[in-house]
Amino acid sequence: MKVKDCMCNEVCCVNPDTKLNEVAKLMSDNHIGCIPVCDENNCVCGIVTDRDMVLRCVACDKDAMQTPVSEIMSCNVCSCTEDDDMVNAENKMSKNQVRRLPVCDDSNHLVGILTMGNLANNDKLLGENEVCQTISNICDCNNKKNAE
Repeated sequence: MKVKDCMCNEVCCVNPDTKLNEVAKLMSDNHIGCIPVCDENNCVCGIVTDRDMVLRCVACDKDAMQTPVSEIMSCNVCSCTEDDDMVNAENKMSKNQVRRLPVCDDSNHLVGILTMGNLANNDKLLGENEVCQTISNICDCNNKKNAE
């Protein structure tokens, strides 16, 4: 099974200059907790989560109406392509402990997003045990990645 068969095709994105209050409104309006940040060519250059906004904005007393998302986004984005095999995408999510993977085409343009919810919704096709193990690895706070 390919990533394009499981991913969400409709994904909101923002540019690096978008203010955090606008990002928060997009998250609220679309009931999502993560937004990819894309450059002028629609290539992923970062990602921001609702948790990032709390820890890197609110907890640091930043002004959400003045602060661009580029100041708090994660820049080392783990992504996959739409033609990647789901086993490889699951392994990438598990190894890097990420709940969401931006999906890019061959030109590195954002075309979708793969989430733990997508895995859970396709568990019968992907294998229930494999999906459960992937989700367990992503959420494992004792995992080596978190210990570093």
